[in-house]
Amino acid sequence: MTEDAAADGSGAMAPVARDSLTRIVYNNLRLALMEGRFWPGHRFKIRELAASMRVSETPIREALMQLVRARALELLDGRSIIVAHMSLAQYLELRTIRLFLEGTAAESATARITDEGIAQMAALHEELVAAEAEKRWSDAVRANWRFHHRLYEAAEMPELLAILDDIWMRNGPLLNYHYPHAPPTYPGPHEHLRVLENLRRRDAAGVRDAIQTDMRQGGVNLVKLLEAGGDTRNLSREQGTAPSG
Repeated sequence: MTEDAAADGSGAMAPVARDSLTRIVYNNLRLALMEGRFWPGHRFKIRELAASMRVSETPIREALMQLVRARALELLDGRSIIVAHMSLAQYLELRTIRLFLEGTAAESATARITDEGIAQMAALHEELVAAEAEKRWSDAVRANWRFHHRLYEAAEMPELLAILDDIWMRNGPLLNYHYPHAPPTYPGPHEHLRVLENLRRRDAAGVRDAIQTDMRQGGVNLVKLLEAGGDTRNLSREQGTAPSG
C-alpha cells in the first residue's frame, strides 16, 4: 500500500507487477499439471487461457515458456505449446529417481506428521477409492496426488519437496492413462493402507517400503501400456490404449 493511500484511508493497493502475475499463473498451471488436470499432448491456447484466468496474454505466455524450460511442456514449431509427452524410458528413469527421493521424504515424514495429517491422508485415500468406484477418473488422479503430497509436505524438507513437485509436474499428466484400462493393481490390499498403518505405528522403514512398493506395483499396468505404445504420442486419450490402424 502506498503512503498516500494509507494516509487517506482509501484502501487503494499498488498495481500488481507483471512478474507477480507471471508467478501466479505459473504456480496455478504447475499445480494443475501435478494434479493431472491436463493430458500429455494437450495444446494450450494462450488467448483462451488468458480469458479463463482473467489476465493478459503476456503473463500466460511467460509462464508457459517457464514450464517449457522445466520440460513439463513442449514448444512445437516455435509456436504451439503442449503438455510434454513421455516415453517408457523417461517414465522408468523418473520412477527410479522418485523411488529414492519419495522414499526419503516418506521416511522423514513418519516422525513429523501429526495424527490430524494421517487422518487427512486416510480421507484422501477414501476419496480415491470412491472416485475409482464411481469412474470419476480425474478425481481419482487428483486424490492420489494429494495423498502423496500431504505425506511429503510433512517431511518438512522444502528443498526436497520442490524437487519432487517438479518431477510430479511432469508425471501428473501421464497418470491419466491409468484409467480406465491400466488401473493401479496390487497383489494384496492397496499399498496406501500399508502406508497409513505404518505411519500410525511410526515405522519409518515400513512407510518408505510401502511408498516404494506403491510406485512399483501400482504402475505395473501403466508400464505395460507404455510398452505397447512406446510413447504417449501413440496412445489414445479416449481409450487409454494404443490406437488401432
